[in-house]
Amino acid sequence: MEAKLARSTAGHDCGKIYVVIREEPGSVWLADGRLKTVDKPKRKNSRHVQLIKKIPGPVAELLCGETVPTDVELKRALKLYEKSVEKERHFQGD
Repeated sequence: MEAKLARSTAGHDCGKIYVVIREEPGSVWLADGRLKTVDKPKRKNSRHVQLIKKIPGPVAELLCGETVPTDVELKRALKLYEKSVEKERHFQGD
């Protein structure tokens, strides 16, 4: 599976980061390992998400594989991503 992260840009979950589990024409299936699990992902219109292109190496390693990652791996990957974004903001002085 290719590692893809997405940020919700519309709806009650606006700003939340998800892992893209599956893509279809016009929609994506998202999971975060907590409320939206791999077994029951959230279907969202592809116009309402923004794909994140810059994914840190450790996060990509957790998500890349031949099988769909588990909920624990999703939570770990999203936590690593949040930490890397925080660290980058800290170095930029924001």
